[in-house]
Order: sequence, then structure tokens, then C-alpha cells
Amino acid sequence: MTLLQITSLLIVLAGAFGAINYLFLKLPSAIGILIVSLFASFGVMLLDLILPSLGVADVVRSTVLEIEFSDALLEGMLGLLLFAGALHVKLSDLKKEWVVVALMATIGIGLSTTIVGYGFSWLTGMPLMIALVFGALISPTDPVAVLGVLRQANLKKSLETKIAGESLFNDGVGYVVFLVLVGLAFPHGDDHGSGLGGAVQLFFQEALGGAVLGIVLGWLTFRVMRRIDDYSLEVLITLGLAFGGYELAVYLHVSAPIMAVCAGLLIGDVGAKYGMSEETRKYVDAFWYLIDEILNAVLFLLIGIEVFAIAFDFDYLAAGVAAIGLALVARLAAVAVPIMILRPFREFSAGVTPVMTWGGLKGGISVALALSLPEGEWKPIILTATYMVVIFSIVVQGLTVAKLAERVTKTEGAE
Repeated sequence: MTLLQITSLLIVLAGAFGAINYLFLKLPSAIGILIVSLFASFGVMLLDLILPSLGVADVVRSTVLEIEFSDALLEGMLGLLLFAGALHVKLSDLKKEWVVVALMATIGIGLSTTIVGYGFSWLTGMPLMIALVFGALISPTDPVAVLGVLRQANLKKSLETKIAGESLFNDGVGYVVFLVLVGLAFPHGDDHGSGLGGAVQLFFQEALGGAVLGIVLGWLTFRVMRRIDDYSLEVLITLGLAFGGYELAVYLHVSAPIMAVCAGLLIGDVGAKYGMSEETRKYVDAFWYLIDEILNAVLFLLIGIEVFAIAFDFDYLAAGVAAIGLALVARLAAVAVPIMILRPFREFSAGVTPVMTWGGLKGGISVALALSLPEGEWKPIILTATYMVVIFSIVVQGLTVAKLAERVTKTEGAE
């Protein structure tokens, strides 16, 4: 199939599954599309078991593998989704929570990677360094999934900013940690540098380089937009920043996700206040909201059909169940430890730890990173475990985090 045919098929399916969800399931849009997509995928597999002569599952599986989910997300959709998400997080709100966000996006990612890595190595017999790679790819919360759920939940502003800000930045940091560990675990599989010195250099090059590039490009774009009062052209300029900046970051070997977040934060706050008219702000917000919704629908559809890429082996499935528990314990540590460090210096509401732990959703980025790993004996179990953690996170945690937040709020109010 051609790229245009695959794109057309995905958009048609996303629209059809979205309509099914709207008419019958009535779940949050992205989660509903994911569930319908999963049911459709399992339906095809069941049909193949009943009527194996049709070979439907093989045809669908070959089409799914043609899509190259990892490249489609990491090199295409991710920049737009992160930019769109960052546009709606105000720097003034983030400034109040920046210490918490920074600790959770650094110490939190390190703790989570270590806990999952050592635990998964002990459970499966996997070499520790490869297990740490799994820990790195499953530790970041997915800003796409998190921000989609936050739109449905009525959270306190401070808590919403913590969750949204942390998910935007820990995604970029987690991706850099993943690249560093892949370079150490598979020294001949990719050109990420070798040894501890090369790993440290890569980390700072990726993380700091991405932040600097995002701020510079965002500032230059803002200066241009200040001189223009044409909403259609300004929308086009923001689109060029998201697309072009992301690809430039990839070319320069700096963190493209961190670039997209920094550029989006600057344009969404400084650019919106001082570089756009009221009419332009309205159109820019509406455009990026639609981009976010459409790409979210396609992404969650893709996550659902990627079930064809995993291995249905009992040992792999058992490891996946264990990985769900490990991921939750690691997420609890990633939230609780930074809060414990800061508690002597500032107050936190009683519900911040459970809500941020349960609200730390995993998503398509983890699946894409698992798919991008070099082929080897451990890749199938990593991919299966990653997929199970992501599905549990989006469906179970995503559908219940709003209720948990509501219950915690009521409890605090009663006290």
C-alpha cells in the first residue's frame, strides 16, 4: 500500500470507530477509539481461528507492519502532538510548580527506570542492561494520553499543571535516557556512542541542545509573528515551527521532543500574549486543538491495531502482567520521592501522590520505542510487556483517574 492509501485508511477507520464510540460506548473519544480498535483486532483474530482458510489476520498483520508505527510516531506525529500540548500549558502556572516538575522529570525517571529494570531482570532472567532499556521506555508518562484525560477530569489547577508539565518534560528526558541505555546495551546496534563518557555526553547534548533549540526557534518565530497581523499566515508559521523545528532537531542530533515542548510553551504563553491579536489567538488555539484531536484519534487507533505485532506466548503475557505491577510501583516512587524531598519546604495536598501516580499514563511513545529496538531474543517479551502496560494504563487508569481525583477532592473538602 502507498503512504496515501495507508493514511486514508487510518483516517477512515478513526472516524468510523469514533462514531461507534460516540453512539454506543460514550467513552472519552481517544480511549473509546482504542477500545473499539482492540475489539476489531481481536475480532479479526477470532475470525481467522474459525475460518483459517480466509487468511484475514495475515493480511491485516502485513498491513499493520507496513505502517511502521515507530517511525510514524517518533518522526512524524510526536512533534505536532507535543507542540499542541505545550501550547496550552502556561509558563506562569508552570513557574509555580517547576521544582516539582523538574525533580519528577529527572530523579523520578531515574528511579522508575532503575526499579523496573532490576525488577524485570529478576523476573525474566533478562540481562540487566537490556532490562534497564525496558525500564527507560516504560517510565515516561505519555503527554498525549495524559493531556487527553486531563481535559475530561476536573482537577485543581496546581495539580493539573504538575501532571501536564511533568508529562511533557519527562517524555523528553525519558527518550534521552532510552537512547543512552540503548547505546550501552546494544553497542553495535546503533551509533549512539559507547561507554559511560559517551553516554553522559549524549545525554547533555540531547537534553540541553533540544531545550536551547526550542527556545531559540520559538523566540525567532515570536519576533516574526509580532510584525504580522494575518491569522491564516500566523497559523501556518506555527505549523512550520512544529514541523521544521522537529526535523531540524533530529538533523542536529538534539532532543526533538524537548525542542517541541520548549517551543510550544514559549509560543503558547509569550507569543500568545505579545505576538498575536485576539482573532489570531482564537484561530491558533482552534487549529491546534483540532490537530491534537485528529492525531490523538489516529494514534489511539494505531495502538489498538498494534496488537497484531505482539507475541501471544504464556510466558510473555505473564511477564506483561508482572510489568504492570512493576510500572505502578515505579511510578509511585517517581512521584513520592520528589514530594518527600520538597515537603519540608512547601505544602502538598494529601491527594497529590495517589492522583499523580494513577494519572501517570503510558502511551504510544512507549510502544514506538519498544518497536524501534534492534531485533533480538528479548525484543518480543519487551514488546508484549510494553503493550500490556500501555493498554492497562490507558483503559483502566485513564477511565478511573477522574473518579479518583473527585473522591480525593471530596475527602479533603470534608476534612
